[in-house]
Amino acid sequence: MTREEKSIAIEDLTAQLAGTNIIYVSDISGLDAETTSNLRRACFKAGVKLEVVKNTLLAKAMEASDNDYGDLPSVLTGNSAIFIADVANAPGKIIKDFRKKSAKPLLKGAFINSEIYIGDDQLDALATIKSREELIGEIIGLLQSPAQRVISALQNQFANSEETEA
Repeated sequence: MTREEKSIAIEDLTAQLAGTNIIYVSDISGLDAETTSNLRRACFKAGVKLEVVKNTLLAKAMEASDNDYGDLPSVLTGNSAIFIADVANAPGKIIKDFRKKSAKPLLKGAFINSEIYIGDDQLDALATIKSREELIGEIIGLLQSPAQRVISALQNQFANSEETEA
């Protein structure tokens, strides 16, 4: 790879990092062609971009980024692939699902909304992070229940007062 090609690759990675707040770094080395294809297909269905990257180029892109990746560059050893997503738990769920049948992918680390997660032991926590939509749904559900009780009580009160007047 020429110096110019490396420079273009770093610019490309920097632009990808700037466009998201959710990045998982993993090791997918050793997966056979069929498993890799299945992983890519699962990522595509979930709206997750999977890309194998060179560690040095990714480290330089992280340095050039406006985000603070903290200790995340320290995990950039061996083979690395990045999962880029819009939903925080999507890559975690995909990795966890694949781990039922295989030892890989291994989670090296993740950057989610300025939070840094290092190590494969973080996978369960990352897979259970609630998405924005899930949180909003829960909040609406929690707010609806008391509101429905108040409305029901008012309706009962109104019905009782009409019966009393009649």
